[in-house]
Amino acid sequence: KGGVVALNEVEESREIRFKTRLAELDRVLGGGLVEGSVILIGGEPGIGKSTLLLQLCQKFKDLSNFKILYVSGEESKNQIKLRARRLGVDADNIFLSVETDAESIENIIREISPNLVIIDSIQTTTLAASTGVAGSAAQVRECAQVFTRAAKTLNAVVIIVGHVTKEGSLAGPKILEHTVDTVLYFEGEKGAGYRIIRAVKNRFGATNEIGVFEMAENGLKEIKNPSEYMLSGRPLNVPGSTATCVIEGARPILTEVQALVCPTSFGLPRRSSQGLDYNRTIMLIAVLEKRAGIPLSNFDAYVNIAGGLKISEPSADLAALCALASSYKNIPVDPFTALLGEVGLAGEIRASRAVEMKIAEAVKLGFNRCVIPEANLRALKKTAAFDKNAITVLGANNVGEALSVLF
Repeated sequence: KGGVVALNEVEESREIRFKTRLAELDRVLGGGLVEGSVILIGGEPGIGKSTLLLQLCQKFKDLSNFKILYVSGEESKNQIKLRARRLGVDADNIFLSVETDAESIENIIREISPNLVIIDSIQTTTLAASTGVAGSAAQVRECAQVFTRAAKTLNAVVIIVGHVTKEGSLAGPKILEHTVDTVLYFEGEKGAGYRIIRAVKNRFGATNEIGVFEMAENGLKEIKNPSEYMLSGRPLNVPGSTATCVIEGARPILTEVQALVCPTSFGLPRRSSQGLDYNRTIMLIAVLEKRAGIPLSNFDAYVNIAGGLKISEPSADLAALCALASSYKNIPVDPFTALLGEVGLAGEIRASRAVEMKIAEAVKLGFNRCVIPEANLRALKKTAAFDKNAITVLGANNVGEALSVLF
């Protein structure tokens, strides 16, 4: 009802959730699908969005009176059937519809009254009363409002698929993100073996949570231990390779930072960064040259986060800087040493968050030494959340101290 009411007088109501029985997806969603919610899944075409959604439908096979409506505007019913057979999807509670008119889709939803509706994709749907072609800003906005209305009035979960364009925008305009309750992004290179689902907006859970999957012949497979997966195949005792741990949502993930430094063939040295912010990489190179006396002005420098993970946390600075120094000196860093800490312009190493959790993750993967900011070392509790006998924790105030420990 409308009107004004005091905050303390508002009655709390617990949302009804459906567990997807895909632990990685449930983690990202905050515990499962919320009844009456609208979820947007974005990603490049062919990255696995439709595959994941068909596998999701299979997980609800055993739920009685649970109906699923799969609406496709891109594939025929026969194509969907063939992909379902390849993935082993044989649930008899899935209803297919090949339709692009938003009003017709809404009528089908009201007629069937499904618990879960999948719209694949929003770029193909149109509304007769709206202007523009399919995929335009006006059509995307109006169609999304139609599906949102259906979700809220019928308490159905509506999942909308949106393709990311070459410019990186979602389904053309990003206005769709403001309409829906949850926004999930599908990340990963098509040629790579893994996929990451990241929550960038979630009204029913935490944001920036990630779920990790591996693309197999029979669909997407959950990766229970992302740290072990990211470090698999890591070369040992090779110059330019270091390890760090970052927090993605509430999960610590160990990953390898690679660097390659070689003499430039041109007057202007080349800089390249994959998975780490380019401007931050340039800053680390400048700090190395100014504060550590390592001249990189005549060297090309390449930095890569192995596995294709994109890191935004500044605590990976120290690992990237030490990887550059290792490649320049052609001296390998101990492969079982983890490096944590943000590097400032003065060469100081600033405190990192959730250090105990990161060290505990390193211990699980067999690391026996960890270099962290001195400020974090002083703040470590006596009852740390890791086995102190299994790992040696060293502190460093600045870049010089960290490099002296490693080399």
